Amino acid sequence: MPSLDRRRFLWGTTAVGTAALLSGCTSNQSGNTAPDAVAAGSGQNAQPGKAVTIGFSAPAADHGWMAAMTKNARAQAERFSDVTFKATEGTNDVNQQISQVETLINDKVDVLVVLPFDGKALTEVGREAMDAGIPVINVDRVFDTPLAYRTWIGGDNYRMGVNAGEFIAAQMKAKNIGSPIIGEVAGIDSLPLTQERSRGFKDALARSGFQVGPRVSAQFTSESGEQQTANLLQSASKLDALWNHDDDQGIGVMAAVDSAGRTEFVMVGGAGSRNMMDLIKADSGVMKATVLYSPSMASSAIALARLLGQTKGIGDLAEHDIPASITTYSAVVTKENVDQYLDVGFDS
Repeated sequence: MPSLDRRRFLWGTTAVGTAALLSGCTSNQSGNTAPDAVAAGSGQNAQPGKAVTIGFSAPAADHGWMAAMTKNARAQAERFSDVTFKATEGTNDVNQQISQVETLINDKVDVLVVLPFDGKALTEVGREAMDAGIPVINVDRVFDTPLAYRTWIGGDNYRMGVNAGEFIAAQMKAKNIGSPIIGEVAGIDSLPLTQERSRGFKDALARSGFQVGPRVSAQFTSESGEQQTANLLQSASKLDALWNHDDDQGIGVMAAVDSAGRTEFVMVGGAGSRNMMDLIKADSGVMKATVLYSPSMASSAIALARLLGQTKGIGDLAEHDIPASITTYSAVVTKENVDQYLDVGFDS
């Protein structure tokens, strides 16, 4: 077998992916452990090696998905005896985050993992780190130039929309509904990620001859989700399907649906919260699926940072070096496969 340092593995968003990138032999069997109990893997890459100090910076953990990002990163670092984890206090103040990253640079950490509050605003400090010889793992919200990071890892917003649209289209065809009324509860419309999700959703529905009907945008919060969904339901006396972009705001979306007593449609969520997975598994209401945008990417970012710091690669790929860009996959979680993905569900 080739040296583990010369093999690479490309993974999705399950906990197994993090283990597999460290392992000599990969498996197609998915685990059901909680995110804070993901195995560190086996094989040479998982064995203690050169000590690596990883600096970590992310926005404030002010909602479930972001809180899970920071929690997953810390938990992953704690699995490695050769990793020292230096995290800054989460902040939504761009200038404060820049200052915090500069402090990590001055502390001469070996690798930086940065989820910027604003990718454009943090680009320059990313370049500063790279110029100082500190490789940067840029997570999710991308910097303006690849010169500001060594590797980017994040979700696929367009495919989130595509996969949500394809699932709903299949449901409509199975029910023989020729002209369905399909609603959409988007996130913040000014954000490119929301625009990409909506574009993917629209494109997927169009390929089946369907279109988006009533649409509202919320703010990725439970409160806004409830208010905007109530408005949508009042404007549409009948729905056949509804896609909500974000499971954190989905708590409010479900509250509005329950308050209105609406049960005639199928609903799809987004991101993959444990709350929504539990509803999918119960299969007793409108919630039928959620499209992953999993915070397990933070665990993978820490594993990648460790390998970069130790000049190692990822098991099972032929490239000698860690890829420059890794896009996680937006799997559709349904009652048929929900047990496979409970390990990456986060609390909203």
